Amino acid sequence: MTRYIIIGAGAVGASLAAEFETHGIRYVLVGRGAQIAHIAAYGLSYRRPGGHRVLRLNTADTAAPPALHPGDVLVLAVKAQDVESATEFWAWRQVEGGGFASELPLVTLQNGLAAEDIALRRFDRVYAASIRIPAHYTVTGEVVVGGEPNVGIVALGRYPEGLDDTALSIVTDLSKAGYLAEARPDIRRWKAAKLEHNVTNAVELFAGPSEIRSKAAASLAQEARTVLIAAGYDPAAPSEWKIDISSWRVAPESGIKPGQQSTWQSFTRGTSSEVDYLNGEIVRLGRIHGVAAPLNTAFQQAAARLALEGHAPGTRGIAEVLDGVAL
Repeated sequence: MTRYIIIGAGAVGASLAAEFETHGIRYVLVGRGAQIAHIAAYGLSYRRPGGHRVLRLNTADTAAPPALHPGDVLVLAVKAQDVESATEFWAWRQVEGGGFASELPLVTLQNGLAAEDIALRRFDRVYAASIRIPAHYTVTGEVVVGGEPNVGIVALGRYPEGLDDTALSIVTDLSKAGYLAEARPDIRRWKAAKLEHNVTNAVELFAGPSEIRSKAAASLAQEARTVLIAAGYDPAAPSEWKIDISSWRVAPESGIKPGQQSTWQSFTRGTSSEVDYLNGEIVRLGRIHGVAAPLNTAFQQAAARLALEGHAPGTRGIAEVLDGVAL
């Protein structure tokens, strides 16, 4: 039976471990710092629309990682900016019976487009996933997930393209664990579609009238789409899902509020953010392919300034970001 080594105990990784625990799927949740220490000592405070539970999870600290076995699947649930260090740490760990972890399957759950190419430098079999999960982690030891009736929606495939038995097995386990999951041979298209949405995360960092914020988000997404198409991507459309996602929603009163996605959560906790791998990825592709991306550039720079000055989300106005940039 497959065992999943979930690397990263934030909102995505901890909620995945919680669902694996609930549904009898073998796993170990590996993390570092106060979060994994709290979960190991007291359990995970896990809130879903159906109620609140404290779950005892199988955990390990990165300082004392679990022994690896043939048949393990590594699931990388760290943020995009941490993929380089995480893959360097895990790739050359010994697997019992011989070989390196780099020969095991690696699933990448990151936003953006960079994680998979970073992983391929060290891992032979990379499985990219585009995951939509309304999850919240701002309090140590607590994760809130607002999706109902399913936890979230996942597209997964072999990177850069194709499907195999491992991909199908992972999708089966995710479905068993309460996710709406689909195997996709064209996973790069689904990652691109998610990035088109994720560039709007940066808007949540700045205060201002809702109509201006909405217009900025729409313009960011359109600019991102233009750049992605110029770079050869064909972002997937929601209508291409083969599974039925029509009944999935973010439950009201679930504790998940609009405007508090992963980037906002990182700034709220005072940790590093993935803006350079979201808006910054669009800026990078624009530079390579000769397509201007002034709005994504402006938000990337404004987010960097906010982080350098140590300000919380909402303490600077969106008008400062948009000064001199046309929507």
